[in-house]
Order: sequence, then structure tokens, then C-alpha cells
Amino acid sequence: MIELISLDDTIRLDIRYAREDNFVGRAVYSEARAFMQPVAAEALVRAHRSLAGEGLGLVIYDGYRPWSVTKLFWETVAEEQRRYVADPAEGSVHNRGCAVDLSLCELTTGRQLPMPSDFDEFTERASPDYAGGTNEERRNRDRLRQAMESQGFTVNANEWWHFDLTGWESYPIMDIPFSECSEKL
Repeated sequence: MIELISLDDTIRLDIRYAREDNFVGRAVYSEARAFMQPVAAEALVRAHRSLAGEGLGLVIYDGYRPWSVTKLFWETVAEEQRRYVADPAEGSVHNRGCAVDLSLCELTTGRQLPMPSDFDEFTERASPDYAGGTNEERRNRDRLRQAMESQGFTVNANEWWHFDLTGWESYPIMDIPFSECSEKL
């Protein structure tokens, strides 16, 4: 797989799963890094660069996720929150290196743009079709979606920040640490 910032160092990282400020309440990654399959990473970089003319860029919350972390997430959330996490019995598109969680930021400062909800907020506000919030929040969310969909990604039905690359089904589920990601294709 490819580390995203190795393709474009203007992509920002906000890897919350490497910190305690996430829904698990502790770091589940030992490193704040983001990887994707080469075709997905290249599409993401194209989306990022398409925003530069507006002074915007992408900030990444998560890319490839080891299967064992998906299993931890499933075991952590309450039954009514399971629509927001993948069932480990089926694996996740993240486990295949073809999903990314992200948002928009100002390219020069890294300041994240307002969205209708926070990342990993398990409420109706997380929906990519949520009609509430401010005009600015909805406009930002829709701009992110437009940039990603123009490069072959589809938005998750429950999370405005989660995008899957079309064709993800052809990639295997993986459970390798980040330290080995650049060695696995």
C-alpha cells in the first residue's frame, strides 16, 4: 500500500485513532499514519489537488484499518450504533485499503471547515443527506462529496466523511500493522 502523504505532502492528517479523543476513548493505532491501495491513493490525491484552486485541501482521519481494529470497534459500540461500524464477520472496505475517512481544510492553515457533525458522531447529523445544520456546513459537506465522487469514490450512507473507492470488492481483507503496509500490495 501507499502512505498518502508520500504522494502529496500538502495532505493533512488528523488520525484520531492514534489518540485518545475518539469513540473508543484510547489510542488504537500506535502510529498516526494513513495508507491506501495505490489506485485509491492516486484517486484521493487527484481529489485533493482539484480543491487547491479554491484554497482547500483534504484532511485525513483514517485510511487502511487493520481487521483487528474493526473487530475492536464492533465490540466497543452499543447495539444501536452498529450501523456506524463494519461487522468484522464481513470485514470493512477500510480493511481492504479502499476506504478513507476525511474532511476539508484550508490548504495553507490546515483549519478544518465546519461540517454538520463531527467525525465519528453517531447521530443523524452524520448522514451525507442530513438537511439540518447551517448553509455553510452543508455546502462544505457537499463540496467534499463532489470532489470525492468525481474521482470514483462513493459516500457511505451513514457518514458524510466516509468514502469507498468503486471496485473495492476485488481487494482482500487485511490485518497487517502500519509498519508493514508499504511492503504489502
